Amino acid sequence: MKRLLARMLDETEFLSDFGGCVLSRHHKDHLYIFNAAGMDFTVRYQPGESDSGLFGGNSNWRGPIWMPVNYLIVESLRQFHRYYGDDLKIECPTGSGTMLSTNEVADELTRRLSRLFLKDKDGRRPVLNYHRKLHDDRYFRDYVLFHEYFHGETGRGVGASHQTGWTGLIADLLMPTQTRNPNDHQQQGRPRDHARAASRHSHAAV
Repeated sequence: MKRLLARMLDETEFLSDFGGCVLSRHHKDHLYIFNAAGMDFTVRYQPGESDSGLFGGNSNWRGPIWMPVNYLIVESLRQFHRYYGDDLKIECPTGSGTMLSTNEVADELTRRLSRLFLKDKDGRRPVLNYHRKLHDDRYFRDYVLFHEYFHGETGRGVGASHQTGWTGLIADLLMPTQTRNPNDHQQQGRPRDHARAASRHSHAAV
């Protein structure tokens, strides 16, 4: 697990300012090529839209940030903390010299994911930074959309813009009481259950 996390928390590989990417930046300059049936197939890091027309050109798991993947990572790290406690420390980010518990690593990933939607120093939300009206106009700049996935380097929203069914999971991650203490999770889990139910309902409605 330590070896896996060392790769995942490396800012030169999977860790972005806005969460975890689904493919390492290593493959930007080092293509993965395999041969099948006499043909070469190439996988390269692509932080945004796919450069292929397959699936409409916007279904790309080769580098962007996806909320459900990050959600599962955060939840798993918290489960590990319930077993190991604060005794297990992981360097985060890799190479920084900062040692964190798996619970604190989960907190850091959550902070990075929340940056997608929060205003930066210029008052702009990275998620909306693909359309000037959305991030400048006073009637639109606070209308936060839940995109299908996000650019791995800029955080801008990509794909469908009303993907509340899984991107809405950010609301669940931002409920600290239920995610820190397993007893709280058992005794006070109802708000968390409501958040999940609302997310499923929204996805079904869309």
